[in-house]
Amino acid sequence: MLLAERARAERLAQIIKAMQRHRFGRRAESLPEDQLLLALEDAEQAEAAAEAQHEQADPAERESRAAQRRRNRGALPAHLPRIETIIDVEDTTCPCCRNLLHRIGEDISERLDIVPAQFRVLVMRRPKYACRACEAVVQVPAPARVIEGGLPTDALVAQVLVSKYADHLPLYRQAQIYARQGIRLDRSTADSGAIRTGIPI
Repeated sequence: MLLAERARAERLAQIIKAMQRHRFGRRAESLPEDQLLLALEDAEQAEAAAEAQHEQADPAERESRAAQRRRNRGALPAHLPRIETIIDVEDTTCPCCRNLLHRIGEDISERLDIVPAQFRVLVMRRPKYACRACEAVVQVPAPARVIEGGLPTDALVAQVLVSKYADHLPLYRQAQIYARQGIRLDRSTADSGAIRTGIPI
């Protein structure tokens, strides 16, 4: 194992030198990109071969790796909501002897699904009341908004800002994504939302 690790380290050192020569050396000394990728592929193959040889020599290691692979496959987080669909037989009589079938078990499989972002319109109604005696008008004042008189809600402004700063998604790309769902979001609207929150554009 020690010899294999030394050989691997020497090979990686050669790759690093070749990449440095390619990046900082003269044009005549630089290597084409295909050769660099080939060298990295050789190093990955050598590492995989060494791991396979180590697993063959140690059966316990092989069993633990196989158990870990089985555990990771299909292990979806428990906090996600589950929507169950039962696919059952239409007739519970035996096709051979026509006796009644009884249930002996079931197969369960889980798949990861996504519900795309969905736009909705929040309609706010504020009834007005008037007094017939003194003609006074009473109405609850409208709640404060991030963008005064603007269309986007606080949640939409937060989504735009998170997409821009956390996910590095520029505003023009977000506008293209929204346009695919039939929503025209002006960049000026998104910019003003960011300005009102005090975050620099």
